[in-house]
Amino acid sequence: MTLTIFKRSARLVLLATSLSTAALLATGPAAAARGTQAMENRAEPFEPAESIEGNYLAAVVAGAQRDTNAAAAYFREALRADPRNAELMERAFVAFLADGEMQEAFRAAERLAARDRDNGLAQLALGVRDLKARRYDTARKHLMRGGRGRAADITATLLSAWSYAGSGQHKRGLDTVERLKGESTYNIFRDYHAGLIAAVGGDRAEAERRLKAAYDAERTTLRVVDAYGRFAASQGRREAALDAYESFDKLLPRHPLVRDAIALLKAGKPLAPLVGNPQQGAAEVLYGLGAAGNSQGDELAAMIYLRLALHLDPKHVLAMITLGDILERLKQYESAIAVYDAVPADSPVRANADVQIGLAYEALGKSDEALKHLEGLVKAEPDNVEALTALGNLQRTRKNFAESAETYSKAIARIGTPDRSHWTMFYFRGIAYERAKQWPKAEADFKKALELAPESIGRDRALVLNYLGYSWVDQGINLDEAFQMLKRAVELRPRDGYIVDSLGWAYYRLGRYDDAVRELERAIELKPSDPTINDHLGDAYWKVGRRLEAKFQWTHAKDLGPEPEDLVKIEKKLVEGLVEADKPAAAEADPDKAGKDKNGG
Repeated sequence: MTLTIFKRSARLVLLATSLSTAALLATGPAAAARGTQAMENRAEPFEPAESIEGNYLAAVVAGAQRDTNAAAAYFREALRADPRNAELMERAFVAFLADGEMQEAFRAAERLAARDRDNGLAQLALGVRDLKARRYDTARKHLMRGGRGRAADITATLLSAWSYAGSGQHKRGLDTVERLKGESTYNIFRDYHAGLIAAVGGDRAEAERRLKAAYDAERTTLRVVDAYGRFAASQGRREAALDAYESFDKLLPRHPLVRDAIALLKAGKPLAPLVGNPQQGAAEVLYGLGAAGNSQGDELAAMIYLRLALHLDPKHVLAMITLGDILERLKQYESAIAVYDAVPADSPVRANADVQIGLAYEALGKSDEALKHLEGLVKAEPDNVEALTALGNLQRTRKNFAESAETYSKAIARIGTPDRSHWTMFYFRGIAYERAKQWPKAEADFKKALELAPESIGRDRALVLNYLGYSWVDQGINLDEAFQMLKRAVELRPRDGYIVDSLGWAYYRLGRYDDAVRELERAIELKPSDPTINDHLGDAYWKVGRRLEAKFQWTHAKDLGPEPEDLVKIEKKLVEGLVEADKPAAAEADPDKAGKDKNGG
């Protein structure tokens, strides 16, 4: 089976390892980890079918939905009935790998490789198994038998290089890394892994040369910065290490690994090396490939590489966070919780994992458990900004606006001088204040959010422009500036039906009904099932004399499940028509409706 995850270049592998900012920066504090076994000892609430055909079909459906836990369970049952079926074995093997059932996966890999020596994924799995067991010569044989192609060649080359390092042949490992030829961006990748291999082998001069070369070429990538900073600190060059981390922090503020490294350096404490042994080095290769697959939307390949990385290095926290993020995106929330819960309690990213656990509970519909979890985190660490922000988000989505604003205020009070990474906190608190009918405070927060939010995140700035601009129009103030804001918001997010609706409704509020109809019809095309937008279009139709169409839109809005207070107004309009005193609610300019997640990432 071929895994086509390396579609672009080695640069993508490195860049992908910077890790999703949203995944890390929108989360909060610590509870004891239950260990990596949590990922392999999950309960399987799947009732097997009565026939092999039933189990096979159930497994295929689960696999198509990327439900790896269910797919593995059903394939396991199917294999019991037909253990010699080669196709069934291969499908089960992939499911076992993706689900982290490594021992079953290795047994399946042995059988597949015995049938077909060129099965690249089976040979990769067996190579990883032998790397873990320090059977380096055997591992290389498996790796060299794997498939061909860019991804296979890069994977085999780098893992083989680390196997030579494990055998004490560090010079040969470096020579093997040099085989990576082709695109110019391979130079960074070669220097990065060559530097790590040299450092593990004790060749300080070569490690310095290669890691410095990688850092000079790519100062915006977390893993390169972290590897260089840790090595520089180990050589007594703490100022150089601190400068590397602080420069990165200006680019991507508040990354927990960077903040932790800076704090340790300032306290005069040592930094552990990024890679301390060949197993960790090989895990770093696989993590890079998994992160690249994740960034390209190839979730199955990404999960397999990340599972293999975690087999080699069970404490690779970025592999855990990335895997958990993928599982959440695939709506496999219980599996995501198990992965997050395996993050070590002393890891700088444990706080983030804990908050993601709370959000996963919420996504599972376990609202009380989610709230209890986040409140417990805040109580345990009242100064944890990420935990407070997550709790505020949860309270806001539950429409506890005054309470949410108070929680955001506690978070903002603890950040000191806000930087551009904090714009969402002011935006969310502004929403909470506005919904709690405290407009002066809301307006101040929206202005602060615009001040902090850089132009480089224009699509996100559009959310603030939309909310503030619409609110001004709705109040009949600052109209020229408000319209410019709304037009700019639409330019930045032209496919966002809610933002287009805001511009249309602004035209309506100013009596420009023909313009309102034009924009609201476009908003309906983008969001046909939103009750508020349908209600708005009905009002606009009524004003231009299209009464039958107006009642059609109101009827449609009623059928789409509007808020209770809006439903009363819609039903009144269906009976009496539009009364001038009626003032329908605006489409909620909430980030959840505008394509944002509940964390503000």
